[in-house]
Amino acid sequence: MKASKEQKYIPGVCNIGPAERARRRQAGLFGILTSIVLIVTLIAIGAPRGWRLLLIIPLTAAALGYLQDYFHFCVGFGLKGLYNVINSVGTTDNITLAKYRAADRRKAFTILYLSLAMGTVIALLCFLV
Repeated sequence: MKASKEQKYIPGVCNIGPAERARRRQAGLFGILTSIVLIVTLIAIGAPRGWRLLLIIPLTAAALGYLQDYFHFCVGFGLKGLYNVINSVGTTDNITLAKYRAADRRKAFTILYLSLAMGTVIALLCFLV
């Protein structure tokens, strides 16, 4: 199978292919569903408004899943020096060049920070409503 442009490892840019991206989308959906169940439950039981800040956790997880899909980049792989752009889910290759590993770590932390910011902002909005 010839690797397309979309299925090529590019340090700090792309370290997962279609199969891994689908897995990240599923994680994002799970995070959203968990957030919905949590907010509905908190409202239904009349929990104090401060408990809504717990939404930071599933909302950050949702953002993390969807951002990894969007950027074609797995945070975990980026931190571990791995990639998987054409193999089935769960199969990885190692990155040996230090400069590639460094680029991947920078991208991984960027996605982590964005996810945390998004989860926090949305949770704060839920707290205020």
